[in-house]
Amino acid sequence: MARSTVAYVCQQCGAIAPKWAGKCDDCDAWNTLVEERKEVPSGPGKRVTGRRIQLESLCPDISSEPPPRMRSGISEFDRVSGGGLVPGSATLIGGDPGIGKSTLLLQLTCKLAATGLKAAYISGEESADQVRMRAQRLGLSGASVEIGTATNASDIAASMDGANKPDIMVIDSIQTMFLPSLDSAPGAVSQVRATAQELIRAAKNNQVALLIVGHVTKDGAIAGPRVLEHMVDAVLYFEGDRSHHFRILRSVKNRFGATDEIGVFEMVEAGLAEVPNPSELFLADRRDHVTGAVVFAGIEGSRPVLVEIEALVAPSSLASPRRNVVGWDSSRLAMLTAVLEARCGVPLSGRDIFLNVAGGLKIHETAADLAVAAALISSVTGRPAPKRTVFFGEVALSAELRQVAQAEARLKESAKLGFDNAVMPRPRKSIAKTTGISMVQPTTLAELIEFMGGIN
Repeated sequence: MARSTVAYVCQQCGAIAPKWAGKCDDCDAWNTLVEERKEVPSGPGKRVTGRRIQLESLCPDISSEPPPRMRSGISEFDRVSGGGLVPGSATLIGGDPGIGKSTLLLQLTCKLAATGLKAAYISGEESADQVRMRAQRLGLSGASVEIGTATNASDIAASMDGANKPDIMVIDSIQTMFLPSLDSAPGAVSQVRATAQELIRAAKNNQVALLIVGHVTKDGAIAGPRVLEHMVDAVLYFEGDRSHHFRILRSVKNRFGATDEIGVFEMVEAGLAEVPNPSELFLADRRDHVTGAVVFAGIEGSRPVLVEIEALVAPSSLASPRRNVVGWDSSRLAMLTAVLEARCGVPLSGRDIFLNVAGGLKIHETAADLAVAAALISSVTGRPAPKRTVFFGEVALSAELRQVAQAEARLKESAKLGFDNAVMPRPRKSIAKTTGISMVQPTTLAELIEFMGGIN
């Protein structure tokens, strides 16, 4: 006989409390504890015993070959996924509402279906007619993709079994799925965890490549328990500002490829189009002789990307001057302004500072320190940065410049786009000379200021 137990589960972090409280003790979130019931076996002889598992050798059989990857033909997606989808893998894709997750996955499944693979698109948010309307708008109405509308994870898992199982299945989205055995609403922590486990188990047992859409919170993290990102094989974030016409697919976890790889797409009338050279896109509207604007040679995964960084320093009438940052770390800007003022005498206190990465790209590497410093110096002095010059390097608290990785790849990309000069820290080992690029290698921020004409 089973007995019913009651627990209160935090919908923010997944912590379990024996009784209801207004605030979760683990994550300090308010009004997130929700009552959940589950059946627990009781009585004698209810202990579950296991069976001995079969162990295999670490070294595979020479005659056996790993299954081939499923290449979609969308090179930007294949780059981020590590060369294509792996049979039996589970990939979680998150992003803001309306950013284009469903559009990307519908185009992806249609491309894979065109290669002869069997693809299924399961929607828990839209009807089959709505999905067909999107396919017609994208010019994909003739694709041999099977559409399903279901929210019961047990039914979807059963559809992955048998001779007619699909090779690829899309779940849109995991927050709409539920298991009847759980007494909680779809989207609850317990439902997200249990349904994901059920779907991933079925996908791995039947060698189905599973693509799961995950909603995000207002902080940008995927909604639901953090364990969801640990359960899947790859986590991809679809980023971008809806006011801009391009989107970035970023890999933050990948068991079958490199992390921090990005793919760039442009939102057009017919859906998402690939951008093979994102540097040209980010620098398309750039003009020379503009104060406070410099070009940063960055690295996203294995791809060099050139992007413009803009800074504006203006007098402030506020007691606490504003520091507005778009596309970079605000705490990093605070550190850099302190170093420029304390070590180099650049007058930044009492002034508003606005920093923007053109195009809406988000930069995470510290190699952008030197470019941001150059943009701030240019804005303060009113003199534009040298023409056809790129900047990259890390700044220490002592105002010294430190080398960064993959300098040669940054220089080659800069030369390909017509830049003549590069301002960078002096590397410890020699760099193969890049055709058409002359290098300026200051050792401190003071030398950078002197290179840019000094402070008035």
